[in-house]
Amino acid sequence: MADKAVSEEASMDGQAPKPTSIPVTDNTVWADASPLLDAACIGLRYGELIHGDNFNLFAAMSALEIMDPKMDSGIVCRYYSIDEAIENGAAPVPISLDSTIDVQCTIDIMDHLLACEAAWHKGHSLAQTVFSCIYLLRLDRTASHALLHSYGRVIRATCKAVLSVVSDARTHEEEDLFTMTYGLPLNGDGDEKCLSMLNAVEETISRQLRACKATSSKRRVSEDLEPLQYNPNLEEGFCKALLCRLRFRKHFFHVLTCMKRPQGRGLELARKHIASCISELEFILKSAEFLQSCSGESCEDDIDDKTTASGREPIGFDASLNSRLSAPTPPRAIKILSWKKAVEYFVKLLHDLDVICSYSLDPHLENLLRFVVQFQKSQPDLVARSHLQLLLVQDGKLYGRDPIFAVITKAAALPEATKNHDIQKNESILQLGQCYYILQLVMNLLKILCTNAAWQRRKLGKILQDWRVIYLQLELALRNEFGEVSSSSNDENICMKIFQHILIWVEEQTYWIACRFLMLGFELELYSASEYCMVYWYSYAVLIKLAEKTHLKMAVSYDTAKRKGKKKRDSPKDLVRESRIPPAVLFLQCYICLAEGLTMMLAALRNEFMILQSPSPFNTEQEKFVQHFELLQRACIPDHASYLSFKESTTHARFSTLVMYNYFKDAQRIAKEVKSSFSNDPDRLAELRKLEQVAEHNSVALNLICRLGALDPSLKVSFEFSHHPFFATAVVRRS
Repeated sequence: MADKAVSEEASMDGQAPKPTSIPVTDNTVWADASPLLDAACIGLRYGELIHGDNFNLFAAMSALEIMDPKMDSGIVCRYYSIDEAIENGAAPVPISLDSTIDVQCTIDIMDHLLACEAAWHKGHSLAQTVFSCIYLLRLDRTASHALLHSYGRVIRATCKAVLSVVSDARTHEEEDLFTMTYGLPLNGDGDEKCLSMLNAVEETISRQLRACKATSSKRRVSEDLEPLQYNPNLEEGFCKALLCRLRFRKHFFHVLTCMKRPQGRGLELARKHIASCISELEFILKSAEFLQSCSGESCEDDIDDKTTASGREPIGFDASLNSRLSAPTPPRAIKILSWKKAVEYFVKLLHDLDVICSYSLDPHLENLLRFVVQFQKSQPDLVARSHLQLLLVQDGKLYGRDPIFAVITKAAALPEATKNHDIQKNESILQLGQCYYILQLVMNLLKILCTNAAWQRRKLGKILQDWRVIYLQLELALRNEFGEVSSSSNDENICMKIFQHILIWVEEQTYWIACRFLMLGFELELYSASEYCMVYWYSYAVLIKLAEKTHLKMAVSYDTAKRKGKKKRDSPKDLVRESRIPPAVLFLQCYICLAEGLTMMLAALRNEFMILQSPSPFNTEQEKFVQHFELLQRACIPDHASYLSFKESTTHARFSTLVMYNYFKDAQRIAKEVKSSFSNDPDRLAELRKLEQVAEHNSVALNLICRLGALDPSLKVSFEFSHHPFFATAVVRRS
């Protein structure tokens, strides 16, 4: 887009002023486009655009509206080039001839860069956040300012490291601007030595701090060392404020490099640096009081909105300078996080990274999936999730060391006798390519589980069909190869056993994904209260199948192990053990009872009291059913789960029958019984306590509704998620 240079002198005869050309060094000129635009405006109706023959919808979405501050990337610029900004004194070096002011301003730059970095991590453009710093855009200019130069280099190297992790993980679909660098100077010569430069500056300031402490205690060691600045009353405070910021940068860079080491070899060392980072952030927060007292500005009321600890505006930043680099679309209007919010963000990021580093790299897929789901409950941001994904899948292997197929065979509970059998070379499987597809499905599942909740749910819904297809192909291959599964003559066929185990595991995993898909709907608040009944009904149907397949997998595994050590006569202890339901299945049965109990309670409230109904003028209940479960229906998960079967199951629900068979009491009982089986699993114990609370409160609410509902028309029932994120608790009140 051309800049408009309009002559200030209008001709006496009323003619339009002549456009003034602006010569440029590369033999081109800028010309005034105002007359052309004025003529175009006369011939255009409201809402029309000037466009060429090849103009399309994408071009329309990317079009610029000239002279509109929000749409015209050129109009909002204070400076039109970095050189122009520098010439106008926007980023002086040194910042000030007064050393005290110079130190203050340097700390302000550090703090604002931290806020910019947090805003970038949150999904904003790198050009409009971190690289809005003019010093970073011309880092060579700061060579004479050792403190600013070393800090700028480590910031640039840190951005490059974070960018590398997120790009390699490919989990940035929801923050599509994150990895766009717009040709910014990220690859500076000598950045590999950024830590040695930072260490040298840190050592110098440490000596200055020791020197000023020695002076204050009258034990000054004769040392030829120039002070940081010449106000002795401020020297110690400034040294401490700088040191904690420099040390945080150093340790954070070490965290990123350690976590990227293959096969999780750097995780233990990364945890030590994470602890140091958190400690330095505490010192950074404590330095705010001193810096505010030195700033000389009264900003106590709005200090929480400032991007620096001192509350002053930083020198050397211009967010509009790179706005024209922000792709063909108009620049985003962004708000940089406050300094306090930025510190809070980094504290949370470090805690999330610490959780990843403390993971035991368990090769059992079931435990790994549970860990990832538990980790996602803390709502980690993009950088932490990217590190998790890179840790899980490296070079097509789990943690870069365990072959995915070995992980699958362990998850499928294959018997010991099959360990030496190479299923991947079986002709039936090779013909269909099942091994490759199963490996890809598992790796894709792990990657999807590391994305944000919204993206994760969409992707899980789509891959359900892939899991269903691979199950049907495996089932067909099993029948073609060995005939009916039930024939006992093939029991000793190792290849058939492998097929059976993997077939059961694939189906179990499919229902686990479906269950996760439904639960994420609650987390994303996709369901209204009037839709809870159908959601819990569908969840109940999926959970029933998941429990069935889990139990079948364990039963087949137990049966195989039992045959291996079979005696002539089974002992009574073996018969008792065989009849017991495994704790993992009981855990799922607790979910099942809650889902069924909530389905019947919600249906009874609708049928008897006509509440929790919200007829919509836009879509019917059946259409809502299709909208929520279309992806599950396409994959036939589970079979025969239709809107008609939902209506048949819930139309006749009444509180009288619900009280007779109280599903919540059953859930409460199962939760108590199964606790002892998970005494060494704190996450599952915590989950069982939540389920027990939901069951207890809903049981009380159910009895209260049955006793007072018909007699007290003022009784109001609502549902909230105060005890569990997915299973609602009924709240009974009088209006």
